[in-house]
Amino acid sequence: MEPLVVSQIILWIVVVVLALTVAALVRQIGVLHERVAPLGALTTKTAVEVGQLAPRFDVIDLGGRPVRIGGQSPDGRSQLLLFVSPTCPMCKKLLPVARSFARSERRGVAIVLMGDGDRPSHEALIAEHRLDEVPFALAPIVGINLGIGRLPHAVLIDPEGIIRSKGIVNSREHLESLLVAQETGYASMQDYLRGSAPGTAGVETGQPRDGRRISA
Repeated sequence: MEPLVVSQIILWIVVVVLALTVAALVRQIGVLHERVAPLGALTTKTAVEVGQLAPRFDVIDLGGRPVRIGGQSPDGRSQLLLFVSPTCPMCKKLLPVARSFARSERRGVAIVLMGDGDRPSHEALIAEHRLDEVPFALAPIVGINLGIGRLPHAVLIDPEGIIRSKGIVNSREHLESLLVAQETGYASMQDYLRGSAPGTAGVETGQPRDGRRISA
């Protein structure tokens, strides 16, 4: 009987130790969940910052349609510029999301794809991802004036032509975070989470998954 009692005591000690370990792990997971909040698009310092007037351009997209970048919106919608490249793997993964986003948000936001490079590769990209309905313009001057560096990058311009949010985007959640940033009055979701004053430009808080730079 004595060995059985000893074994039972040891077993209960092990159970108590395991229970305490699990409780400590659960507490640590809760702490990490509070600290690692979901981030929106990663913002970077560019030539034109959030809250400033966006430069205005009149360009022609690959379908021959005139597209006005910046300036006062004639239809009262905001304009979301999405800078992509056919040689950017993350851009290709994001394009189907952008197409869906353009359809679901078309009442309040007009999405415009921006590229820089040879026309045939961009036309192939349009055909591959069925982007005929989305304006796609090759206008390097726009990216240069906005100071676009890493891709994919998005810039949200409000109906008055003011840049309201911007950042490196890798998912639909990142695109939606730009709209949320505009609605809350914060420059970025990072500023909102940090409690920074609304309307101040954000700073880069991490490294994007894709480090490509747009060519000048």
